[in-house]
Amino acid sequence: MKKVLIITYYWPPAGGPGVQRWLKFVKYLRDFGVEPILYVPENPNYPIVDEGLVNEIPKGIKIYKQPIFEPYAFARFLSSKKTKRISSGIIQTKNQSVLEKSLLWIRGNLFIPDARKYWVKPSVKFLSELIEKEKISTIITTGPPHSVHLIGYQLKQKLAVTWLADFRDPWTSIGYHKKLKLTNNSKNIHKKLEALVLNAADKIIVTSATTKSEFEAITQKPITIITNGFDSDYDGNAILDTQFTISHIGSLLTGRNPENLWKVIATLIKENVAFKEAFQLKLIGVVSDDVLQTIYSYGLIAYVELTAYVSHSEALELQRKSQILLLAEIDSEETKGIIPGKLFEYMAAKRPILAIGPQNWDVENIISDTNSGKTFRYSEEKELKKILLLWFDSYKKQSLAVSANMIEQYSRKALTKKLVNEL
Repeated sequence: MKKVLIITYYWPPAGGPGVQRWLKFVKYLRDFGVEPILYVPENPNYPIVDEGLVNEIPKGIKIYKQPIFEPYAFARFLSSKKTKRISSGIIQTKNQSVLEKSLLWIRGNLFIPDARKYWVKPSVKFLSELIEKEKISTIITTGPPHSVHLIGYQLKQKLAVTWLADFRDPWTSIGYHKKLKLTNNSKNIHKKLEALVLNAADKIIVTSATTKSEFEAITQKPITIITNGFDSDYDGNAILDTQFTISHIGSLLTGRNPENLWKVIATLIKENVAFKEAFQLKLIGVVSDDVLQTIYSYGLIAYVELTAYVSHSEALELQRKSQILLLAEIDSEETKGIIPGKLFEYMAAKRPILAIGPQNWDVENIISDTNSGKTFRYSEEKELKKILLLWFDSYKKQSLAVSANMIEQYSRKALTKKLVNEL
């Protein structure tokens, strides 16, 4: 079998979407004649942990580990809650304390490209010997954190290896960059590092057409789109919620706040007694304070069910039971290329997807092509109200469903085959 070294920060027991992509690739690589060898941190600072994912690691996979120094551990002495929130990607934009502003400035300007950068140097030294020992000819780095790509860059300079750089999210165009209080010099360093990686890698993998287009303006290296996907044999026979539930599963971060939806729901509750009696909003996972405040400001507190982070297996079950699945993205130019990993699991759940996001969002084409739901802008209200009433009418008749098609192209095994073609 061909050996491939995969260098990643996120690995079980890490929870959340960041770990899913390569855990699932690793699950199927052997089916296509590729033997994965993993390199991960020994003592990482994971903001979310899901021990259940450890059971999904294929038997016999070689996993090498080295210690990592992360300044988040020291920052916790100042504010554990704020540090965990920032490391999770939750950056509040309102009512920031002096401490939070300081932590953001330090994170943005002293730790470039990110706070895991101290893992680069010891990893290059360790992996240089490992690559020779294991006779590895191909390496893959996946980010964020994008400092992982710097490991790939330095190994490429030292050794005769083929290097694939996988970008689960963009680099300098990702939405939270604007919130890190970057100086002009810091912004320029980020751009230089981004260009360095994109032009040194042999191949680049991205998750959306928008990111591919952005990177093509920086490099002429080959870029392939391999989206995230689903890993499920679900047959569509779950027992649905008795209430007319709209469920969001996963982190609902600052900025992902579809106020038009909350407004329309509040209006329907006032106008429609049956809707009022049946409706429930389920929010499973971390929800930022500003999102909750907006929801409550529309008088919806009695209709909200909050559940803390659940395991991946529990999340899949909740998706399948919900009447409608909510997907929301920040309404900005920078986020139109963000395709949340949960989209594909939502499609596999075979429940109607209600997506609200920016104009020209890459998600819209996927939902439209697969007939798995409807997508709306943040400015749309009449159209949103119309579809909710239509779906509510189907719910009352116990016939609310979608006839999704062509979703098998997004199965994890099909995507792994596409990856192997790049190897």
